Amino acid sequence: MLMKLQLSLSVILLLACGFLYKFTLKSSCLFPHLPPYKSQQGLEALLGHGRSIVFLETSERTELSPLVSCAVESAAKVYAEQPVLLLMKGLNNSMQLPPNSTSPALSLLSAIDNVFLFPLDMKSLFGDTPLFSWYTQINSSAERYWLHVSSDASRLAFIWKYGGVYMDTDVISIRPIPEDNFLAAQTSQFSSNGVFGFLPHHPFLWQCMESFVENYNSDIWGHQGPELMTRILRVWCKLRDFQEVSDLKCLNFSFLHPQRFYPIPYEAWRRYYEAWDTEPSFNDSYALHLWNYMNQEGRAVVRGSNTLVENLYRKHCPKSYRDLLQGPESSVTGERGPGNK
Repeated sequence: MLMKLQLSLSVILLLACGFLYKFTLKSSCLFPHLPPYKSQQGLEALLGHGRSIVFLETSERTELSPLVSCAVESAAKVYAEQPVLLLMKGLNNSMQLPPNSTSPALSLLSAIDNVFLFPLDMKSLFGDTPLFSWYTQINSSAERYWLHVSSDASRLAFIWKYGGVYMDTDVISIRPIPEDNFLAAQTSQFSSNGVFGFLPHHPFLWQCMESFVENYNSDIWGHQGPELMTRILRVWCKLRDFQEVSDLKCLNFSFLHPQRFYPIPYEAWRRYYEAWDTEPSFNDSYALHLWNYMNQEGRAVVRGSNTLVENLYRKHCPKSYRDLLQGPESSVTGERGPGNK
């Protein structure tokens, strides 16, 4: 009788262990943005070498569009040995999604080894920078372009503190950027702030943050972003027009030719959503900015359309293409956000 009881208890124990094991696996599927092996790696530890690729989501949104997923996936593919970070204001400090949230894009991204998702805590981020006093005094509800302005500030503070490369969430990476310290020209003598990179504590970014506060004017779209970068760039450098596809050197950083990120200029953004007889090679480009903020008419990336953007998805973010893109019956547009300029 005792042996039967011991055997029964052993069977129950084994079944319980099996159930707990399966539940653990299931839990990692329910909250895939924080797998166990990633939860032990803090933000500071990942950023120790100043080589991370950084994306920001300054809205409360946790449902990511296929375009955001493609941007992050393509960066993880190109920079396979570097951490790729997506900081989201919508994530809480436990890094769990809201209970009613379902996000296939987050599930997809969190399964990529070198992609890490973290909450975006602006107050903490702005500490020990010129932006802290501005942030603690500003009435964000009265700001016309708050999501964009707060994104402009956050990217400056993050790259100044930790170094690395910042990218907007509508930038598709196609090959590594061979520079540590750089700005990206949108046009000749005008800088973008949609892609830039510096080593930690670069004085250019500190001066940008000081000017951000001293000359603050959020009523003009872009004044705190690309126009700010361009104003400080003109203080540091004597700008001239680009000659062919060659970059400009300015003290200890580079001003990269528009072909590196903007081979299709903003006024021609619709070309990404068209089928080409012969598609461009983009041999002189490191990444492509898709100008999603311009997409006010909601043009979609459609599976089977043979448009340039569909083919970019297929090549540079194949997982997002496979799992997130729909056919013409239920096409998906990229939501316009502060990181989609």
